[in-house]
Amino acid sequence: MATVQDLKRRIRSVGNTEKITKAFELVASARLRRAESRIDAMRPYADRMLELMGITAQAAGSVRLPLLERRENVSSVALLPITADRGLAGAFNAQVLRRAFALERELRRDGVEVKWLASGRRGRSTLTFRRYELIQAWQGFSERPEYADAQAIAQRASELYANQEVDRVVVIYNRYMSPLVQLVTVQDLLPIPEKVIERSEGGAERADLRSDFIYEPEPEQILERLLPVYVETELYRALLESAASEQGARMTAMRNASKNAGELISNLTLAMNRARQAEITQEILEVVAGADALTG
Repeated sequence: MATVQDLKRRIRSVGNTEKITKAFELVASARLRRAESRIDAMRPYADRMLELMGITAQAAGSVRLPLLERRENVSSVALLPITADRGLAGAFNAQVLRRAFALERELRRDGVEVKWLASGRRGRSTLTFRRYELIQAWQGFSERPEYADAQAIAQRASELYANQEVDRVVVIYNRYMSPLVQLVTVQDLLPIPEKVIERSEGGAERADLRSDFIYEPEPEQILERLLPVYVETELYRALLESAASEQGARMTAMRNASKNAGELISNLTLAMNRARQAEITQEILEVVAGADALTG
């Protein structure tokens, strides 16, 4: 049985841990609010981007562009898991990587070669540990991504697709739903899905609006410039969603850790009180026994 001094040391140690987890929770909560505001600011831009691309695609008509080209025989797919640079976020990183590896197994069963890109130190280290060959990895911005970070990833992914090194690019990331819920999302990045163009073309008002546009240069040239921007925008959205999910997962994980630490301190305090009471009882018994021995 642990002594009172041992229990006091454990209580002190767990108390220090509780202070750290509470501090992490407060920091994650503050960063989560900033991440949510960045997502809210991004959504109108992304929606307008889709609308503009749809209008331009309608005006351009049937046009052959590398990022729109759909290949009949898909022989190589690039997977891009978006993870965090740090841990202490519960299952945030593990669930993205687990889904990426499950997708890899499905593709390999179909005879498709899988190549890897990685965003985030955790994803890069896991893939390297498993001896996967990485085409390229990016890290250092998972908590606060900038548009330039999305541009760098989008440019590399577009190069791989345009040069026919891969026939498809898939992004796996955590979509932010709430601080308690992060939904693992698998999204085809390239080729640009046809439903994206179709979805952004709907509406009678927009159809009337198309006839009012004067294009300079030609719509085909404008669309060719818009497609890479769309890829960058989608990646930036995914990075922001992942950043918010990371902070939400970390805040929840640290809150649970603080709660568990509090419960452990209560249990240890109860055990310490029982140990102290046992020591006192033992001392009383020894005093009584000594007195009996003297009077006997």
